[in-house]
Parts: sequence; C-alpha cells; structure tokens
Amino acid sequence: MKNWRSYRYKTNNKNKGSSIAKDEVALLAERLEFFVPKLLEMMSVWQWLQYILIWSLFITIVGRYELATWQQFLIAYFITSIHYTLAILPTLYLVDYLRPIFKTMDPIRVSFYIVLMFMLSSTVSMSLVMLVMINAGWLVYDKQVFALELLFKMVFSAGFTLVFLLYFMRRHRELIALKNSFEHELTAQNDLIKARLAPHFFFNTINSLLSLIESDPPHAAKLLQHVSALFRASFNGPREINFEEEVALCEHYLAIESYRLTDKLVVDWHLPDNDIMYDMVITALTLQSVIEKMLINVVEMTTETIYIDIAVKWQNHRVVITVTVQLPSKTLMVIHDLRQHVDFYVQAKRLQTYFGASSTIVSTVTNTQIMTVIDYPLQDASL
Repeated sequence: MKNWRSYRYKTNNKNKGSSIAKDEVALLAERLEFFVPKLLEMMSVWQWLQYILIWSLFITIVGRYELATWQQFLIAYFITSIHYTLAILPTLYLVDYLRPIFKTMDPIRVSFYIVLMFMLSSTVSMSLVMLVMINAGWLVYDKQVFALELLFKMVFSAGFTLVFLLYFMRRHRELIALKNSFEHELTAQNDLIKARLAPHFFFNTINSLLSLIESDPPHAAKLLQHVSALFRASFNGPREINFEEEVALCEHYLAIESYRLTDKLVVDWHLPDNDIMYDMVITALTLQSVIEKMLINVVEMTTETIYIDIAVKWQNHRVVITVTVQLPSKTLMVIHDLRQHVDFYVQAKRLQTYFGASSTIVSTVTNTQIMTVIDYPLQDASL
C-alpha cells in the first residue's frame, strides 16, 4: 500500500582589486574567443624571426650530406632562412588580420583556410628563392626537380601547420573545459550560499509574518514554527537525513509558501509505506530545493493553478523520485529560460558525495510539463 496525500495551498498576494580581476577575465575571454591565438602577440616579430633562423639552421644541418663545402652550407642556410621568413611572417600577419572573419566560421573550415594559406605562401616563396638561385647560377634548372621541390615544400608546410592547429584546438578545448569548471564551481558556491538563506524566500516570509501578526496571530505563530524548522535544517548544512525528515522539511516549506500563494498550487504525494520510508535516507534539502525552483520559476509566474506530482519509488537498490510539474496552458512560459533555471548541479554533487557517482538529478522540459528525476543508489539493508 502507498500513502496518497494531496495539499492545496492558499494565501494572500503575490576599485583596485576588482580592476585586476576584470583584466584577468578579459584576458581569458580573449583567449577563449577563437581557437587560434593572436600569433603575433604570442611572440614579437623578432622572436618569430629568431625561431625561423634556428629552424632553418636545423634543416640545413639535416641536409648537410648534399653540401660539399662550407660555402655551399652557408648558401643553403641563407636560402632556407629567406624561404621560411617569406613563407611564415606574411601568413602570420594575414591570419591575425582575418581573425574577425575566421571567428564566424566553423573551426574545420578555418583550419582548411589556414593550411591553404601556409601552403600557398610556402610555394610562392620557394618559387621565388629557386628562381633567384637559377639566375645567380647557384642552381641548374630542371623542371622535374623544380616541381618536386615545390611539392615537397607544400606537403611539409601543410603537415607542420596541421600539427600546430591541432595543438591550438586542444589547448582551446582545455581552456573551455577549465572555464566551464570554474563557472560550475562559482555557481555551486553561489547556490550553496543562497540555499542557506535565500533572499527571495526570506523577504517573502517576513512580509507574510508582518501581515499575519496583526490579522491572524495564531497563524503567525504556526508560520514561525515552520520557518524555525526549515531554517534550522538549512543552517545545519548538507548532510544525510531520513527521508521522512526530508518530506517534513518540504511540508514546512510548502506551508510557509501557502501564506503567500493564492489558490495556485496543488501538490500530490505518492509515497511508499511508512515502514519503507523509515529505512530510506537522502541528502538534506535535495527534494525541497527541487520544489522551491518549481515554485519560483513556474507557480509565481502565472495566476493559474499549478499541479505538482511527487512520486517516490525504492526498487532494485535505487531510489527514484519523480517531480512532475504541469505547465500553465494560458500563461506563456519560455521553454529556453526554464531549461536554464532548472539546473540542479549543486544538489546532484551533494548526492554524488554521499551516494556515489551514479547519482543524478535530471530535468526534462517540454511544452506541457517539467519532469525532474532524482535517482541515486541506496542499499536495502532489510534484503
């Protein structure tokens, strides 16, 4: 047998440190705006030139077996340096210049264009260098050798460009992941602070008390009892409690809000037997937080009656709590905004801390309802 309980709730009516932080945020935002960094801000032109000269020396040393004298070695080093300088520096300028256009494109398409630019610049610069060498008598013109050399330089430039682009893309994804992690942590800390004493809930409760003290002192006394019980649990922080206690906290919260809401809320509880609930546990204020968000983002946004259905099951060593909220039919609810406001990252983290990584809180928003499922493992000691 299951206990079926339904409640209808009725009420009345509805400087310096900061500048440094801003600079750091602006710098991070600049690095996150595009996966390719501003290449000429990574290093100055002279630093790029220094690296080009060192790389040219390395390439020349690798091919030294083809060079018979030091004069040939120096000529080869000079030609290689000129080739890479003409191929790399103008392309770096061009990539930075085209950043506003590239930022609007798909990363794959941008990568293709950048690889193509480096290939073309390498081909053009190598063609010029080889023509100068032929005119100077340092190289004998051979059509096949000329074509193979250009093809080799194109493939070589494309390969190195792809390697750097993959590195930039990986670093960009790491920064995005780090940013998202920081945002989640900041949101978690903010929500934890709000969970202790939500200003929205606190001031609404104070207003209800002020109106009841004069008009209905007995109700004011009952309201204070509900507030005392709920705030005591809130200030105790996250912890594991008996499921019956969590249901009682939800009832305290709903009783408090009943003094403020009009005939706008019907809550149906579908609970297991008391003997089963006696053995169940949950992290404090988890279910209460879900109900609170539904009231703030749905019930308070309409004058229609909102039905909330809460079903609790404990089967196969897992507790599944389904909170279904029927959206109003006459009041416009923006689905995109609702999806943003029914994120339970903090509550899910609390569940995972106490019950393991498989614990989840997932909300599904449709045009007609919001369904939030709290799912976490709980070993049945009686089995």
